[in-house]
Amino acid sequence: MSTVFTSVADQTVDHNRDGQIEAIPHGFELLHDPLLNRGTGFSAEEREAFGLRGLLPARVLSLQDQVARILENLRKKPTDLEKYVHLIDTADRNETLFYRTIIDNLEELMPIVYTPTVGQACQQYGHIFRRPRGLFISSEDRGHIAELLANWPRDDVRVIVVTDGERILGLGDLGANGMGIPVGKLALYTACAGIPPAVTLPIMLDVGTENKQFQDDPLYIGMPHARLRGEAYDEFLDEFMEAVTTRFPQVLVQFEDFANTHAFYLLQKYRERYRVFNDDIQGTAAVTLAGLFAALRLIVAEGGPRRQLSDQRLLFLGAGEAGVGIADLVVSAMVKEGLTPEEARQHCWFVDSHGLVVKSRTDLAAHKLPYAHEHPPVADFLAAVEEVRPTAIIGVSGQPHTFTREVIERMRKYNDRPIIFALSNPTSKAECTAEEAYTYTGGRAIFASGSPFPSVKLYGKTYNPGQGNNSYIFPGVGLGIVVSGARHVTDAMFEAAARTLADQVTEDDMANGRIYPVLSRIRSVSAAIAEAVAEIAWREGLATEPRPDDLAGHIQDYMYDPAYSPMI
Repeated sequence: MSTVFTSVADQTVDHNRDGQIEAIPHGFELLHDPLLNRGTGFSAEEREAFGLRGLLPARVLSLQDQVARILENLRKKPTDLEKYVHLIDTADRNETLFYRTIIDNLEELMPIVYTPTVGQACQQYGHIFRRPRGLFISSEDRGHIAELLANWPRDDVRVIVVTDGERILGLGDLGANGMGIPVGKLALYTACAGIPPAVTLPIMLDVGTENKQFQDDPLYIGMPHARLRGEAYDEFLDEFMEAVTTRFPQVLVQFEDFANTHAFYLLQKYRERYRVFNDDIQGTAAVTLAGLFAALRLIVAEGGPRRQLSDQRLLFLGAGEAGVGIADLVVSAMVKEGLTPEEARQHCWFVDSHGLVVKSRTDLAAHKLPYAHEHPPVADFLAAVEEVRPTAIIGVSGQPHTFTREVIERMRKYNDRPIIFALSNPTSKAECTAEEAYTYTGGRAIFASGSPFPSVKLYGKTYNPGQGNNSYIFPGVGLGIVVSGARHVTDAMFEAAARTLADQVTEDDMANGRIYPVLSRIRSVSAAIAEAVAEIAWREGLATEPRPDDLAGHIQDYMYDPAYSPMI
């Protein structure tokens, strides 16, 4: 494996493109390098050595002292958006401090740096814009993308999250304002799985927007014209993929928040050529499959009947990239339990904006056709629940309040422990709330959501809703790909990630009604997923790195742990 930054001490030198070590910057330049800056955390010796005396207050503070100050000021902010801005400002000044703060307070701060607050941040990105992060490549740069990539100062980039901003969470086309998503996702790669921040790069492909509000907004940061479409768009993506993998040969590219029209196509086009995956399709699928496995374990732990995944009937609300991605992975898991693919698909039903997905419909997109069953048309979701009688409903529609009281009560009528996953993000787009799911089922629902809901006190009991957030999956998958150097990302890796995540749910979690581990354990969970993914890479002959004797120890050694190691 090429040199990577596994601690702050490793970040105290830069390497030029000939591999030669360059000097640590001095004075103001050092204070303005967020990877190296420590502010008042520079020791007396470091201040002397790097020309910082007089540029900082005299007292040296520890990293924990600085974290306490960040939290004190953060908790005074009246809105989550202001907290988001405060944290991003911290990252722009001192990434070690930013990540130490996030890692030590993950349950409090993940909803700020990512969903649901990141959705609001993207909607207002041009108005809260402070400092550019990552690369912005516009449709005007066609023919010159390699030149733009050459402007990035670091050669050893291992993980890129890229979006064109057309389908940001459940919020639609946010154009270049969607850059908040790659920035937030990469923060989670580091916080949740220890991918060193120096080897990550967020990229916005600014091909325009159809959002009239942004087109007319003088503070919008992107190109205010209609989106690039058709052959020109395809050529732009081809140029980008060729250029980015030439510039960074070992990079993993995660596609994020592309519209359905492009998401499936780009994944199929590039997955055998490059090291890529689509988190909306594959990451969402894995975290949902893990939740289903854990839900079945929970039922057994409570004394209920033992059931396999292949005994379940799933009804999806929403037939886009997330829903079909989940179903595809569920089908793969059911096949391992003995069903044929055709039999397994009969266990997965979809409702889209035009009703139940059935064979007699003539308006179905290609990705829906495998799940179009022989059945009379059904117009709405409640009627579909009554017809299909699912054991689980999975909301990936981006349409809030669509799991109505009647829907939830029907689920309880047909199931002792109905599985209700309202996965649309952010919280405002969830198909129902945790409180609604528990209330309308008499506390019998096994509930999970994409964004966090608070615990619910009901019937003299506290219910702890699960958060089926992709952050349980993609950081660990990425870590496994990086440490193994896998040439491709396979569906088997995501199924292994799902099974590993489900196995990480402890008996204590189960006793508290949780079907996902507590967030405070996410780094150990990510390490376990990374190990499972890396093992597949070596087993399938995809790895380009030699297998270490102690893989688990190797992964732990690789993981970035923010600290102020001596610089001299």
